[in-house]
Amino acid sequence: MNEAYKNLLERRSVRKYNDKKVSHDLIEKIVYAGQFAPSGMNRQIYAFVVVEDEELVKALSKMNAEVMNSSSDPFYGAKSMIIVFADSNAPTYLYDGALAMGNLMNAANALGVDSCWIHRAKEVFKTDFGKELKKKWGLPESYEGIGHCILGYRDGELSKRAERTSKVIYA
Repeated sequence: MNEAYKNLLERRSVRKYNDKKVSHDLIEKIVYAGQFAPSGMNRQIYAFVVVEDEELVKALSKMNAEVMNSSSDPFYGAKSMIIVFADSNAPTYLYDGALAMGNLMNAANALGVDSCWIHRAKEVFKTDFGKELKKKWGLPESYEGIGHCILGYRDGELSKRAERTSKVIYA
């Protein structure tokens, strides 16, 4: 089977990570693949923020949990992440950002790194804390959080894959 096709079929979201950190070199490769995601009119209006500082990951996890009125760790113990932003002035920003997230997760899987898309980036970066981070990172106000791509290595075995139930209609 073609390796790229096999990678698409085998990628899984992981929700329990061990303490092993993903190397900076691997994260750079994953981000590079994210930059090749398709975008409307090839505008490439996404931005990637790599977070490898564990204290900042914990702070962002806490903010994410607060958004959903929880005290759990929505980042499941992951030690690194890539946050995707996209310029909301572009009519296709949400789709472009989603494609970039997909590229990140598929690239991570191809490189032996586990990942999961964690939502609520939009809400986290509308808080005062989030706005300050965006300002610190040099992101314009129009850049909206699309998602957190958490990265790490799974702690334990994966459960059985859920059956595919989406409808397929040939017309």
